[in-house]
Amino acid sequence: MRLVWRLLRRHISIAQFAGFFLANLVGMLVVMLGYQIYNDVLPVFTSGDSFMRADYLIINKPVGMGTSLSADANYFSDAELEELKSQSFVKRSGKFTSTEYRVDAAMKVGKSGEINTEFFFESVPDEFVDVSIEGWGFTEGDAEVPIILPRSYLNIYNFGFAQNRKMPKISDGLAGMIDISLLIKGNEETDTYKGRVVGISSRLNTILVPEEFMEWSNAKYASGKSSKPSRLIVEVKNPADESIMKYFESKGYEVETDKLAVEKTTYFLRVIVMIVVLVGLIISALSFYILMLSIYLLVQKNAEKLENLLLIGYSPAKVALPYQILTIALNLIVVLLSLFIVSILRSNYMDIIEAIFPQIEEGSLKPAILVGGILLFTVSILNIFAIRRKIMRIWRRK
Repeated sequence: MRLVWRLLRRHISIAQFAGFFLANLVGMLVVMLGYQIYNDVLPVFTSGDSFMRADYLIINKPVGMGTSLSADANYFSDAELEELKSQSFVKRSGKFTSTEYRVDAAMKVGKSGEINTEFFFESVPDEFVDVSIEGWGFTEGDAEVPIILPRSYLNIYNFGFAQNRKMPKISDGLAGMIDISLLIKGNEETDTYKGRVVGISSRLNTILVPEEFMEWSNAKYASGKSSKPSRLIVEVKNPADESIMKYFESKGYEVETDKLAVEKTTYFLRVIVMIVVLVGLIISALSFYILMLSIYLLVQKNAEKLENLLLIGYSPAKVALPYQILTIALNLIVVLLSLFIVSILRSNYMDIIEAIFPQIEEGSLKPAILVGGILLFTVSILNIFAIRRKIMRIWRRK
């Protein structure tokens, strides 16, 4: 074993290994940092109350269509719903269901004055709700009705009512402080319920209640009457697909264009992250090739001496071991150094992200550690087998 180490040290090329080290460091750093950043900013795009949550569009028919056509022209028919679902760009879709009865609400925060207003409720399938669904749901007999308010309503309260009437302002986390009393009238019945705000929605500009409550309340207070949907929510596969707008324009549907612009931005950001990681993997692959080429040159230079060691009884495994240890040690140093650099860079960019999005979760370095571990294991295994294969070729020549 000592003889092999002496041969390795005598013919090792510092320049070649320095080139490998730097190339591998850059490649590993790009991959680990890219994946870490992606996971750190992912909650901005996918968290419950994110303004960039997934690829959702809200569509409706223009209001004016009902004036010159039939009374149902503003609503989507079952045939139109089925046709929309069959489009290639649609991943899934859902419809807004409205209340068919009257709702009066009295709202107040703490000991502040009471605000009385007429409410309206809508519901969508739970998979489209963009806040935590903990505490979301309704069972007949419940005295409380979970409610999700749109962010626009919270802004109106904070910068309108609260500011002018010296009432306390409310943040997202304190939305549950809003005390809501609901008076529901319909079908010759009148009942009072307590409304409980469970979240604030940035995606849906409406007052949401669970579908279970909507179905039950319409059946009780509107004799089961159910209107046709005038709005739909659609999750698309690729918001940058030109066929989306072409289809909606051909049907005369209106789309919230600001949502579409945000979804396109989200999509392109994801593509950019994928490209960055791909570039890092290519750099890492090239550095791996440089390392293997350097090892192969070392083995080739010592081929005659290694063959003699094999002839006097050294096993191929013992002859290959020093070269394998060298490559694994270099890869390990690269991963640890990359992880150290990623941790420094992450502490800087997370301060910026948290300043812009205070609600974002802090996260950890686990994504970078996971990627680094996978790359270290994969590259090390490939190195071990490649070096052993080279030594076996020399051994077979004897």
